[in-house]
Amino acid sequence: MTTNQSSGPIFVVGIWRSGTSLLYTLLNQHPQIALTYEGDLFLLRSLFHAGDPKSDWLERWEFWNNALTRHQIDALQLPALMPDYPTAATAVWKQYAKGSLYGDKSPNYFNSMPALAREFPGARFIVIWRDLTDTCRSIAQAGQGSAFFAKRGITHRALIGYRKMKRDCDTLVRKGVPLHQIHYEEMVQSPELVMQGLSWFLQIPFDPRMASLDGADRSAIYEAPQHDGVKSEKIGVKPKDDTMLPAELRSKIARYIAFWKKQSNGVWPLYPVTAGVAQPPGLLERLQDEVYFQGLRAFDRFTAFVYCYAPIAILRRYRGAKTRPGISAGETPALSQAAHRD
Repeated sequence: MTTNQSSGPIFVVGIWRSGTSLLYTLLNQHPQIALTYEGDLFLLRSLFHAGDPKSDWLERWEFWNNALTRHQIDALQLPALMPDYPTAATAVWKQYAKGSLYGDKSPNYFNSMPALAREFPGARFIVIWRDLTDTCRSIAQAGQGSAFFAKRGITHRALIGYRKMKRDCDTLVRKGVPLHQIHYEEMVQSPELVMQGLSWFLQIPFDPRMASLDGADRSAIYEAPQHDGVKSEKIGVKPKDDTMLPAELRSKIARYIAFWKKQSNGVWPLYPVTAGVAQPPGLLERLQDEVYFQGLRAFDRFTAFVYCYAPIAILRRYRGAKTRPGISAGETPALSQAAHRD
């Protein structure tokens, strides 16, 4: 097989703390793949509003999540004015990839995949799933050392977003958009088998380095405690700490899993294999959870809007005033807490 360089970007998507960083690192072990790590320029696409693109889009994007610095992108080689988001993103990806397959990995695309497919008709999507209880447990644990994962409503975003991501996947399948889905549990147990499947999906020869973290480049990944695992040399699962997950949240997750299993005749989600005996959530609970989720996502969109349009000098002063001791390198406080990460 030969590399198909004209197929458009590759998007790696999954809920936060579901293994997207590990998957990204393994994919980039292949010499023909060079994806960016949570570039997330899509979240700032208002910078390229039709007829009025912002000339300081590079400065604002860098301020948002240090994407240019993390990927060593030469801003001088990029035009100050871009006609639209796809043109800008593609230019950045291609500069970083240097002829390899390009694209972006981000958990923030979990309910934006159809929109991305419209922006990039040749896009391919790789989605990773993980047992939702384990995902939320990992989020709660990460919240001990991360301002982002400690913020209000992050596990609720993950819970309701889990089903949103499934609906996005179903939409892509109906529209014939190339989509490959894997599971974290299988990736850590049989990385070679899973990565061979991904090589087939991407139509490139399998490279054994894709099944190992040895010598992997993690330079674009934020320095933060939750990334210790992916920055090690061994693929594995950390011991579970059930004390990290509040009983109320654990019960809610179990109810939703039971509900989704019932809806799909036991087919989805794949993990956990059984739904247990939890009572599915009632209509009122589901409506309340949906309203709360939409409110959280509206706040996320507002945050991105502010970063696109507020005077950047004011944003810098605001961030400086909110910065406090104890925030890890790479963490961004206050307004930018909605920006990232896995």
